[in-house]
Amino acid sequence: MLITNLRNLIADESGATAIEYGLIAALVSVAAIGALQAMGTSLTTMFTNVSTALTSAVTGP
Repeated sequence: MLITNLRNLIADESGATAIEYGLIAALVSVAAIGALQAMGTSLTTMFTNVSTALTSAVTGP
């Protein structure tokens, strides 16, 4: 009975599937964080440019 349970435990792959899903979720989140950081930097630059242009348009040349 103990040997049968041990064999079933070794043959069980459901834990491996959960680990694979966890690794996929971690990779997707790392990619999303990287993309959002890059987009945030470009958005900051864009809004700074818009702010500068509006300030110069209001105050004149």
